[in-house]
Amino acid sequence: MYDDLMRDVDYDAWAAYLCTLLPPSGQVADCACGTGEISLRLSRAGYAVTGIDISREMLAVAQEKAREAGRRIPFVCMDMRRLQLHKPVDAIVCACDGVNYLTSRESVRAFFDAAYACLKPGGRLLFDVSTRYKLSTVLGCNTFAEDEGERAYIWKNYYDPENRLLEMRLTFFAKEGEAYARFCETHVQRAHSETELLHALENAGFTASVYAAFTTDEPAKETERIQFAAVKPI
Repeated sequence: MYDDLMRDVDYDAWAAYLCTLLPPSGQVADCACGTGEISLRLSRAGYAVTGIDISREMLAVAQEKAREAGRRIPFVCMDMRRLQLHKPVDAIVCACDGVNYLTSRESVRAFFDAAYACLKPGGRLLFDVSTRYKLSTVLGCNTFAEDEGERAYIWKNYYDPENRLLEMRLTFFAKEGEAYARFCETHVQRAHSETELLHALENAGFTASVYAAFTTDEPAKETERIQFAAVKPI
């Protein structure tokens, strides 16, 4: 149901924005690629893309999409905290909250260190996060629900301010014949601060800039998504 729930996301605009931050060509590793929407668009833009995700189920969907689109994109099941590539790449992308799912500072450091080792000198690491403001206030301890006839969901959020963790409990209902199948998932994201992520990037060896997502403007207090653009020095 992931793609159905994400159908309002403008992946064309998202990928086009990333292309403004990427080198004009080269090899790109798309971490936490999910069902491959960004991978496909970067491939169409001329990049040699490898999609990486920890979910085999998501990768199976991504591979089928690439096959149907006639794109040759290798998809690899791998934990991005232990990212390893056959040879260094020009850029690493991690879009749509991938870093929020790293729920400790140690996990973030592991990903940044692995990304640094996998990049060519001058290579770029691009990732976005949902901000602390969004996770603590917009989502917070709120509940969302939607009924679309064939499927429905209830999304309950619980924010822990001490550990800065948002637990999202989702209950889905999908129509099967005259009945509905019910299944549940729990997702946990960490509300990383801009400052701690910049410090972690610096400690890994990167120089970095941060923007309000989809712009080159400075983030504001109530910005809900921020984009990091980090460079491995030459």
